[in-house]
Amino acid sequence: MDLRLPGLRRLLRGPRRLCAAGAAVAVLAAAGTWTAAASGAPAPVHRADRVMTMDDGVRLDTSWFTAGPAGRRPAVLLAHGFGGSKDDVRHQAEDLARDGYAVLTWSARGFGRSTGRIGLNDPRAEVADVSRLIDWLARRPEVRLDAPGDPRVGVAGASYGGALALLAAGHDRRVDAVAPAITYWNLADALFPDGVFKRLWAGVFVNSGGGCARFQPELCRMYQRVAQSGTPDTAARRLLEERSPSAVADRIKVPTLLVQGQSDSLFPLGQADAAARAIRAHGAPVDVDWIAGGHDGGDLETARVQARVRAWFDRYLRGDRGADTGPAFRVTRSGGVDSTDGAALVRGASGTSYPGLESTPRRIALTGRAQRLENPAGASPPAVSALPGLGGAGGLAQLSSLGVGVSLDFPGQYARFDSPPLTHDLRITGSPTATVHVTSTSRDAVLFGKVYDVGPGAARPVLPAQLVAPVRVEDARAGKDVTITLPAVDHEVQKGHRLRLVLASTDLGYASPAAPATYTVSLRSALRVPTAPGVTTAAASLPAWVWWLPAAGAATALALLLTARRRSAAPAPDPALSCVPLEITDLSKRYAGSPDRYAVRELSLRVEQGQVLGLLGPNGAGKTTTLRMLMGLIGPDSGEIRVFGHAVRPGAPVLSRVGAFVEGAGFLPHLSGRENLELYWRATGRPPGDAHLEEALEIAGLGDALARAIRTYSQGMRQRLALAQAMLGLPDLLILDEPTNGLDPPQIREMREVMIRYATAGRTVIVSSHLLAEVEQSCTHLVVMDRGRLVQAGPVGEIVGSGDTLLVGTGVPVEEPVVDKVAALPGVASAVRTGDGLLIRLEPGSSAPQLVAELVRLEVPVASVGPHRRLEDAFLTLIGGSA
Repeated sequence: MDLRLPGLRRLLRGPRRLCAAGAAVAVLAAAGTWTAAASGAPAPVHRADRVMTMDDGVRLDTSWFTAGPAGRRPAVLLAHGFGGSKDDVRHQAEDLARDGYAVLTWSARGFGRSTGRIGLNDPRAEVADVSRLIDWLARRPEVRLDAPGDPRVGVAGASYGGALALLAAGHDRRVDAVAPAITYWNLADALFPDGVFKRLWAGVFVNSGGGCARFQPELCRMYQRVAQSGTPDTAARRLLEERSPSAVADRIKVPTLLVQGQSDSLFPLGQADAAARAIRAHGAPVDVDWIAGGHDGGDLETARVQARVRAWFDRYLRGDRGADTGPAFRVTRSGGVDSTDGAALVRGASGTSYPGLESTPRRIALTGRAQRLENPAGASPPAVSALPGLGGAGGLAQLSSLGVGVSLDFPGQYARFDSPPLTHDLRITGSPTATVHVTSTSRDAVLFGKVYDVGPGAARPVLPAQLVAPVRVEDARAGKDVTITLPAVDHEVQKGHRLRLVLASTDLGYASPAAPATYTVSLRSALRVPTAPGVTTAAASLPAWVWWLPAAGAATALALLLTARRRSAAPAPDPALSCVPLEITDLSKRYAGSPDRYAVRELSLRVEQGQVLGLLGPNGAGKTTTLRMLMGLIGPDSGEIRVFGHAVRPGAPVLSRVGAFVEGAGFLPHLSGRENLELYWRATGRPPGDAHLEEALEIAGLGDALARAIRTYSQGMRQRLALAQAMLGLPDLLILDEPTNGLDPPQIREMREVMIRYATAGRTVIVSSHLLAEVEQSCTHLVVMDRGRLVQAGPVGEIVGSGDTLLVGTGVPVEEPVVDKVAALPGVASAVRTGDGLLIRLEPGSSAPQLVAELVRLEVPVASVGPHRRLEDAFLTLIGGSA
């Protein structure tokens, strides 16, 4: 997931934008408006790259941008987003340099070419680095000074960089203005809202940073502790709060432009609201801008936002009181769909003051009796709202503004309360609230509140911005009244629509209690909806080119349509592969925004019918990314996946021949096993006869247990039922991700027999697992991956019994320096310690006698030498011990 604010490079990316740009050039030329600026061509930008060493020895990779004539000017520090580097803000830096600023960019600790570990804006690390950079600015002859050692400087950045801008203003009084975007005010509140762990986004953070080991040890330990328990503790909150701008709220006293995203389940609008209230309380000017996009995708309005940032710095760094910094509050609203290219139209609304999230509330009556809902065992299946890691690809959250819903609630797992149809249009601007009474059979209850816009008839309910509000109700056994503050949105509900308050027991993005429980929820108040009547949409005058553009626009639209059709057309099926379950060719997937960091790189493999293929690799090898691309959940950057000759695309019909079981399935605990499977199949919309339910159940071997409620099942029975669910329809290709998780040895043996039985009918099974001994017994073929690349593929016997792998017994442990020397010997591909010996893989042409001679020369006590035949050690040899 890309956590950065994209630069201007996105405006002309792809054939459709190139076509549009070309058409625009043609139109301008035809109108006679293509003239050179009176001042001539833009001044060239001078860039100087240098590495700066911080006080603790960490090296930061920086770039320095200036343009125009010599002389002192204000400086701007540009910080990048999480997972990125200084290169992500290069275009904005060049624009600011041309506008008369001296600009410094840098890659934060742990990113790009900078060293050090990620500290999540640790005041002793990343924030202290900013002060050292300001020291450097103060010594530059190009930078204007307010006093010796005090440069005139502003700080801007998005997401991770936006929080750093706020923190810099709180820790260093030399900062004169800041412009943070789509960022957090309190990171603990963002990741642990109301004491509920935002599990998926936290995982995205860790993975985008390159894994837990790339973080400071205390952060890694905290994440692992909270991820394992599912509940944030006091120490975890304190650790994140210390690294949040809220910790220095009383010291941020500089002009602040807050840009926050409406399509953002990571850092929602409430984070900017808290920042605006705190900073304004200390007398500093604050403007707030709610843009259409955010971390969940949508339009980030890059050009408009960067122009507003320039104007902000023009006023507060240059002292240009005539600079138009925009309204005190602005919000981007949906204006429907452009009929020429299908793009979402947006328009701005503004107010002379920031209304906050509770302005002019309107009471909306709700009806509904007291309702019981289940928190299922393992909190699965979870309801779906936002989709962290997927939303950015298509802006799923922004679709809600166009009347397209992608949310999902499971029967028996939510309570709902409806309003009557509205008699007038209603604009919600802020956070609705409602008071409910909650009783739980467990000590604490965790609920997820959301307000749907329900259209008339059979229209699918729409969840504005795909946002939910978690709430933890402590000591709920005796019952408790709770006021729920729902997500802040800007959304218009049309006349005749209804509002629906839903309280769900689970949500995909969060960690819910694993223990089953029953909640009872009843209403205590009406829904209070903020309306912010002072925020109005100004009528915009039409520019002159509107009158002569229609003909050019029509031509552009036709070109866009033709290009889009060519791009969206799927490759034709390959008849030669019609009997091949899977062929992957040169498959690559980069980490978001990182051109040189790959999750999967140039992967090619082929799987035949009847094979049980084991997909092996250490954490970070790219296995899960490969499976997600195989199932059509994400798209590759390059390469191709074909299933039975058909190219895989999201929603491709050939995916109906693929069954998947990813780390367990969720079931409704009060229904029987058979009822759960029947309900699942009905949800697919396919004919009942195509389910082959009895055949799948026979393979799974559940017997009489099918008639019992799921809550009576053992873990092994649940796993086998999940496997039966994946086998419904008897898919020709079955994908199993860690199917033996949580099973005891007899249950693992039963699961192995199920997989083998399924493949004996000519079908194909792909298994991703860390249990190497089990893979060795159940799989016919193996694919070993490491760091996104294919290491080796072939039959299990060939890989395990490969003659180039030798086990050298030494009788005593071998020291690490000696292992390194052995690995560097000519003819040795890798060397790994294993107990009282070494596992050594030879390069082609090398022999065991030559190896023994070299080992004796190195004074390695060789007690025995023989071929190695265990998969575990062969696997370690193949990946060089990185597992």
